[in-house]
Amino acid sequence: MEEGKPSFTAEIDAVIRAVETDKPEDERLCYDPFAIGFIGTTNRIIRAIPPLRKIALWYLEQKHPFILDCIPARTRYIDEYVNERIDDGIQQLIILGAGYDSRAHRLERLKGKVTVFEVDHPATQKLKIEKIKTILNSPPSNVVYVPIDFDKETLSQRMFQSGYDNDKKSLYIWEGVTPLLTADAVDETLHFVARNSGPGSSIIFNYILKSVVDGTCRAEGARKIRKAFSRSGLTDFRSTKGDRLRFGLEEGTIEAFLSERGFQQIKDISGDYYKAQYFTGPNSNRKECCLCRVVYATIKPEE
Repeated sequence: MEEGKPSFTAEIDAVIRAVETDKPEDERLCYDPFAIGFIGTTNRIIRAIPPLRKIALWYLEQKHPFILDCIPARTRYIDEYVNERIDDGIQQLIILGAGYDSRAHRLERLKGKVTVFEVDHPATQKLKIEKIKTILNSPPSNVVYVPIDFDKETLSQRMFQSGYDNDKKSLYIWEGVTPLLTADAVDETLHFVARNSGPGSSIIFNYILKSVVDGTCRAEGARKIRKAFSRSGLTDFRSTKGDRLRFGLEEGTIEAFLSERGFQQIKDISGDYYKAQYFTGPNSNRKECCLCRVVYATIKPEE
């Protein structure tokens, strides 16, 4: 990511959410009226011209199989989990690598109840704040922006400087980030969450299978997914240099992996869940992917 340039992955995700939002209410998987505000001029023009839009979406699907179906499904699943945790009494929501995530603005139930910390690279965050000011005039009062340059600062330093309270019940969202990190970076973040969160806190994040990362997976679409993430321009919230897949987990190992790092009540879902719960009726032709997973877990209480 060049200084001052928007995150490539953040804008692509916003494009997909905007496309989904345009669909009829009984067909769309997620609803994000803010997504269009994060899209650049070129993508706005493409979206507004049906033939160009059709070609662009076809091209995106060819280069990154399943993305048009899995991103909206993942968004919906995480939204539902956030609402469950609000019912469960969370006091803080921390969005790691927030990009153009709009949950702080579109999930009304957060307002007045939950402090939202958006953590991201300063360049991406600066642009997001500018866009939010255009959309809403000013960010909601319950949102705290936490810019962090991991070449110079640690998550612990920046969170506590920003008013984070490690005694409060919290939820961490870590969406679209872990595949681009090193194993050490993943461990560092999970270590912080497990040791700096109040009782009943939890985390939800997505990850990819290790076989996709190392190129040994022979499943449909695996090679294209690996190639798509290997292009220059892809970035993550921990570095300005992340441009390829780096981290994955062996299938069936997520429970042991998280348990060893201080988590319990672990729930792992894949495309099979989306197929059963979301890809029905007018969405029955959607394609599920079992190579990219979502998992949530709660923090083990201290012994």
